[in-house]
Amino acid sequence: MSHQIIHTDKAPAAVGPYSQAIRVGNLVYTAGQIGLDPSSGTLQEGIEAQTHQVLSNLRAVLEAAGASLSTVVKTTIYLVDMADFALVNQIYGAYVSDAPPARSTVAVASLPLGALVEIEAVAYVNAT
Repeated sequence: MSHQIIHTDKAPAAVGPYSQAIRVGNLVYTAGQIGLDPSSGTLQEGIEAQTHQVLSNLRAVLEAAGASLSTVVKTTIYLVDMADFALVNQIYGAYVSDAPPARSTVAVASLPLGALVEIEAVAYVNAT
């Protein structure tokens, strides 16, 4: 089975040798998204703004692949500070409230470009 590289200008370009997402059949695997504004390339300030930007970026990548936040089946959230868990959880919940996917949340020492949060996802593309 072949794979398709997914790219959209509505999300930040990759900051290394990787794709924004890969689609294999009806599954989409995204790279982790951080809170970079795709138009300016700057990192949003603070955990709240970064979380909203991460989810906006993730939505854009998923949509470019023919998926959406509502078709996500698994996410992994990486946090620099677990003290931010409750706020990130609240914001995340507003984006996936209809059918929350399976999820893991992991504390990490640091993230690229000094980000405070990163989220990656696996989603399916509706076969219509």
